[in-house]
Amino acid sequence: MSISTAPRWLILLAVALAARAITFGNPILHVDEEFYFVTARAMLDGAVPFVDVWDRKPIGLFLLYAPAAALGYPAGIWAYQALALACLVATAVLAARLADRAGWSRGALAAGIAVILWPNLIDGQGGQAPVFYNLLMIAAASLIVRGERETAAGKRFAGGLAAMALAGLALQIKYAAVFEGLFFGLWLLGREWRAGCGLARIALAAVPLAGAALLPTLAAWAAYASIGQGEAWLYANFLSILDRNPDPALAQIANLAAITLILSPLLAAAALGWRQRGGSEVAPFVFAWALAAIGGLLVFGSYFEHYALPLIPPLAICAAAFLGVHRRFALWMLLLAFAGGQVLLIAKRSTRGTPGEIAAIAQVIGPGPGCLHVYSGSTMLYPMTRRCAVTRWIFPSHLSRTRERGAIGVDQDAEIDRILRRRPEWVVMRKPYRGERPEIRERMLSGVTRDGYRQVAVLPLGNDRYTLWRRGTPPARSAISSE
Repeated sequence: MSISTAPRWLILLAVALAARAITFGNPILHVDEEFYFVTARAMLDGAVPFVDVWDRKPIGLFLLYAPAAALGYPAGIWAYQALALACLVATAVLAARLADRAGWSRGALAAGIAVILWPNLIDGQGGQAPVFYNLLMIAAASLIVRGERETAAGKRFAGGLAAMALAGLALQIKYAAVFEGLFFGLWLLGREWRAGCGLARIALAAVPLAGAALLPTLAAWAAYASIGQGEAWLYANFLSILDRNPDPALAQIANLAAITLILSPLLAAAALGWRQRGGSEVAPFVFAWALAAIGGLLVFGSYFEHYALPLIPPLAICAAAFLGVHRRFALWMLLLAFAGGQVLLIAKRSTRGTPGEIAAIAQVIGPGPGCLHVYSGSTMLYPMTRRCAVTRWIFPSHLSRTRERGAIGVDQDAEIDRILRRRPEWVVMRKPYRGERPEIRERMLSGVTRDGYRQVAVLPLGNDRYTLWRRGTPPARSAISSE
């Protein structure tokens, strides 16, 4: 079988395997997905998210990780990464199909490959939330496009209802999907207006469409309310974000500039694709979807690189019109994206640490009856050592980052004091990081020193150093160190 005759899905799968090979089995690809895995594992052990383990991500994300977490460490790491790979390839296949429907078949495969390659450039190399919910959103978009030529109002409405239900499921993976979901809903209502429906009928149709999108979130709220935790759910999922302090303006501008630079080839190809879209009936929808995704990123703020992951599918589809005509440019663009992604992944493996380095840290701590507190560092140490936690705020920066002060439902200083009173067997501290409250770090250091903890080891994790403190350990002749 030659490449020219191979099924498109097989080509995309091969590209994805090559693009992500270096990441497979690595438990520390990104702090976010480490925490998702840890929370899912805790949930399987009986913890209730937002009550026993605190975070702002919706419950659907932790449920998504639960089957992998059930396999434990290390099999669960391979499992969630395999699921992420499958979702990414499926998203790429649907992106190529939408390019076909738009009349850009010559650039469809390039669009699909772009969907696979660009996440490596913006911290989407593993199981970030958009890697999963992008599949739901592009499936919803496919249903909307399918209904563009549908003349039967009932079938149009059924397809639109299904699309909004998918958007609603995406909301329970990450609430940032609300911007694209809102656009989908407005497009569906606008389509009915263009079909000649009156305002009263459109308003009537808006109710079930909105209901389908909100149902998963309302169901989650109802489930928590039924166990008396509706207020805890509401604060964690929505109200706490309003209390969070903004990042410094210069940092936000720098992050947004980095995102713009990384996405610039796709943005340029998409913009040029508008001029070469021909008479496609699908083009207005996909270009408007891309603009909605961009608007959602700008409104959401913070501008961490992985926040731009939802932009990739619609931009890649829009770029297909240009890439299909300028195929040499497309080839070089994709080759450079692949090479750049590999360079970044290798660099991150060096700076963030290797599986062997995190395993060495976990080995020093080891399993045992005493609990662990990761003040700062990788939360993957919890499942790797199988030790219990002593706080609901397992994600370290919630208790130590300046922007989280007053935004997590507990006083940071008071919680650090409570953790010290619980006397965890081990305390892990990485080097100071940007955005950390120095006084909180000093509070923890003073506490472990005062309470008789001994420094057992200082071990490397990439460019970082992890200091391991153990309660009641007699002074050693020399602590383990790589310094």
